[in-house]
Amino acid sequence: MKILKKRLHILVILILVAFFLSYSNSKANDLEQTMNAELDQFLQHEPTLKGGLVGISIRSANTGEIIFEHNGDTRMRPASNMKNLTAATALSALGEGYRFKTEVRTKGKRDGSTLKGNLYLKGYGDPTLLIEDLTQLAKKVASSGITVIDGDLIADDSWYDDVRLPPDLVWSDEYAYYGSQVSALTISPNKEYDSGTIQVKVTPGKRIGESAQILLSPKTNYVKVINQTMTIAPDGKTELSIDREHGTNMIIVKGFIPIGAKTKKEWIAVWEPTHFVLDLFQQELKKQGIKLMGDYRVGETPHDADVLTSHQSIPLSELLVPFMKLSNNGHAEVLVKEMGKVKKGEGSWEKGVEVLYEELPNLGVNPKNLVIRDGSGISHVNLVPANEISMLLFHAQQQKWFPAFLDSLPVAGISDKMVGGTLRKRMQTLNVKAKTGTITTVSSLSGYVETKKGETLIFSILINNLLEDDNGKVIEDKIVEIIANY
Repeated sequence: MKILKKRLHILVILILVAFFLSYSNSKANDLEQTMNAELDQFLQHEPTLKGGLVGISIRSANTGEIIFEHNGDTRMRPASNMKNLTAATALSALGEGYRFKTEVRTKGKRDGSTLKGNLYLKGYGDPTLLIEDLTQLAKKVASSGITVIDGDLIADDSWYDDVRLPPDLVWSDEYAYYGSQVSALTISPNKEYDSGTIQVKVTPGKRIGESAQILLSPKTNYVKVINQTMTIAPDGKTELSIDREHGTNMIIVKGFIPIGAKTKKEWIAVWEPTHFVLDLFQQELKKQGIKLMGDYRVGETPHDADVLTSHQSIPLSELLVPFMKLSNNGHAEVLVKEMGKVKKGEGSWEKGVEVLYEELPNLGVNPKNLVIRDGSGISHVNLVPANEISMLLFHAQQQKWFPAFLDSLPVAGISDKMVGGTLRKRMQTLNVKAKTGTITTVSSLSGYVETKKGETLIFSILINNLLEDDNGKVIEDKIVEIIANY
């Protein structure tokens, strides 16, 4: 009798558990259906989407199960959401502790304080090299006892090929910071690490009618400025254009700036960044009292040249922060070439893209569904379905480097630029970590969102054929708000 009662008791418990699980699943299904219905309704009636194309994929972060999709398997231009694939592949192929280096080498004999030979500055792709790093390298040359170089100063960028721009970059973007040239020897003006660029600062003159004052950072003779500006009355409006002539380092600044106006700052891509670094380094050597008897030029370092000193970059895990949060195109393309060099022996876009195609299946992505032309997403030829991006974000969670990847994503509503990044002014009330993307007619957003009930969902939103790019951000924020309320 006791055994029978015990069995009945167990049976009742099992029935209750089944009931509650059924009720819980039913409630979850109801909520899911409500969210799906709300998303469908929004997509059908949003006027700015008329004539556009939207791909949406929403997954459970726990199971990877697709909760909602709309054109999820349709290949679309991802814009900078392409950087999700580049960052994850770089972490997988290179490792989160990977560092770039820059070397100073010598070839020749020492005669007291004179180097009877050449001094070489060899780059290995470091996109975070700063002017202060060149200063330290020059100081180490001086501290080695060299005061005279009876030979040439040679900059070596042969670690990568000599193709400077990705295959589909629009020529009119070549002067812009987001279209900077890729070289194995490059430099950044500050710790936002816009490699291959120079900062142009424009401040008003002291009197009406005077030209504005223009400063370059870092200072160099390699870049020239044509000043076509005028200082106007304090109640006037700043109207300035800052461009670089194609194929040259002639920067033209024209327009008006009022007395008392804030300094206008712009980052302009340098034509042939290797030569730019070379000019800066010879200046730093001169500051250290080192006399160059020969010329300074670009060339290759002999294999038997001796390493005099070197500099190492921050690790990849730290580099990902400015790369992803500020959506740095130059970093993406450097990483593609670096993967090509390390894995295939050739620092080119072609070989780097091969590595992407080979590594992505390990992260749950089907490369047969993709068209990859670069690492940054600036190409309008790139094609990626939303379901593949959400699958990548799901599988990334199982990788040992995932904390570094997650930390690199912009955080919604956080004003600190190196935390909030490109989401710092968006969705302040939501818990969202996601990568943004914008090119002409395209807007995208993919990442992780915490719902009201504390569940993490993965989402990817790709919007193509927009008439106004900013409309995409409004649509994305509304979609993520609907998901967060699920």
